[in-house]
Amino acid sequence: MVFYFKSTVVDPPAYVYVGKDKFENEELIAHGWEEDVCSLPFSSVLMLSRQFHVDKLSSAHIYLRLRDGETWDNIPEELLTDLGQLTKANSIEGNKKDNITIIYTPWSNLKKDGSMAVGQVSFKDNKKVHLSSPPNIYKPTDSAQVKRLVITQRENAIVNRLNKTKEEKHPDLRQEKEDRLKELRKKDQATQQARKKEEARISKERQEKKWQKDHAYDAIFTEEAMASTSNQDRDENWEDDFM
Repeated sequence: MVFYFKSTVVDPPAYVYVGKDKFENEELIAHGWEEDVCSLPFSSVLMLSRQFHVDKLSSAHIYLRLRDGETWDNIPEELLTDLGQLTKANSIEGNKKDNITIIYTPWSNLKKDGSMAVGQVSFKDNKKVHLSSPPNIYKPTDSAQVKRLVITQRENAIVNRLNKTKEEKHPDLRQEKEDRLKELRKKDQATQQARKKEEARISKERQEKKWQKDHAYDAIFTEEAMASTSNQDRDENWEDDFM
């Protein structure tokens, strides 16, 4: 079971989804899209370094599905706030606390292996950025793949607004992923074909221009043209024309 939300702080609205429990989180981790951005409480992440610790409390993984052309490192701050509030509200422990840290990263940066507990994730690239004063977000750097924001306290108005858009669905996440990949392959093939067609057109145009340049004087040097300008076939009085 997956819950879907709609954030209207941006136009067109952004679509956000979350698994019902940690077991559903496993499905979301396995079958996410490249366009997805995952946000989760800091305590639910297991990092392969001493900077992080493991919290046994289950936490929701909130996913934002970006639209074509959007990038994860340029999400409007109002939308980030919605994601942060929704993540906090869906965390058993985080919902009770103030000043909690929310981490977000592209789905493609999530790492999952057999040593991790159900619903727990790590990151392939855990390079971070520096935190500014709450509730501002971390300032991005070129190498950062993990960003964080601080939610100072629960904003009921935001949570209630999002909950009013909540829809419960039972999607086949695997099939949706396969359909999406098939769609992307078709787009890629169409793009390649269009590029090859354009390259062929440009090549033909260049060849035609080259031929025109190489044969620009062909008409001047034809037998007929040469004969018309030759003195050999003129009569003996042709020079009188110049007198």
